[in-house]
Amino acid sequence: VLIIGESGTGKELVARLIHDGSYCSSGPFIPLHTGAIQPELVMSELFGHEKGAFTGADSMKKGKLEMAAGGTLFLDEIGTMETRTQIALLRVLETKTFFRVGGTEPVSVDFRILAATNINLRKAAKRRLFRKDLLYRLSSFEIEIPPLRRRKKDIVALVDRLITDYNREFDKEIQGITRAAIRKFLSYPW
Repeated sequence: VLIIGESGTGKELVARLIHDGSYCSSGPFIPLHTGAIQPELVMSELFGHEKGAFTGADSMKKGKLEMAAGGTLFLDEIGTMETRTQIALLRVLETKTFFRVGGTEPVSVDFRILAATNINLRKAAKRRLFRKDLLYRLSSFEIEIPPLRRRKKDIVALVDRLITDYNREFDKEIQGITRAAIRKFLSYPW
């Protein structure tokens, strides 16, 4: 599943809901924000590494793929992933096996992958910034999350949900907000 939307639209929340309602729900939900990690470290985060694989690798470390076994791996902002990592990920999707960085033994893993992006991957693929074959594998099913400015009718429901959640979290009994506050929220450009 490929989840598309601007930053802040709730792509990870949608991914968690998909995971919770899937056959993988009893397994872990492992998020990896590929855009928040230095490109040279994404391979190690994704595949793990063996002791001595590089300076500072003092012990074997499982990667997010291995941690997601029996569950869901959520790759946030996958459009930031380098081509080399895209190729390695494509191979894992095809074979369900990989090698840890510096490893010589294949690791087999069964997992579900959900990916999210805030860029147009089709345009990126045309410009050869994202692999078409990986895009094809990731986009079997696409969900576009529109920004809040295009779905303002959801604001009242979001406010109600936040009040309920914060009442529970902070042991409060707030009943709601004023109509003036709602009008202000609805007038905001989001």
